[in-house]
Amino acid sequence: MSGIGLAAVLIGGCASVPAPTEQLAVSQQAVSSAASAGGNEYASADMRAAQDKLDRAIQAMAEKDYENARLLAEQAEVDAQLAASKAGSAKAQQAAATVVEDSRVLRQEIDRK
Repeated sequence: MSGIGLAAVLIGGCASVPAPTEQLAVSQQAVSSAASAGGNEYASADMRAAQDKLDRAIQAMAEKDYENARLLAEQAEVDAQLAASKAGSAKAQQAAATVVEDSRVLRQEIDRK
């Protein structure tokens, strides 16, 4: 196959990649959920990475670079899930610290009586 023929096949193959609209929607929801879970407060670097990749995925979609859009959207989803997980962990640690402190105060009150 000549170089031109191979290039035509490769270009044609790339054109047949479907738009990752479902993955983009899933990624947008993951970023939104992570933000609602406190990701901006507790995992700001991961949230910035997720939002940046989502923005780049949207741009790639606009440019009809569907393969890159899919990849970026998947990465944004994973970054958002990580941010949400870190936020949940940080909140759980804070809650545990509060329980420990409340128990300590209660013990002091009991010991005084």
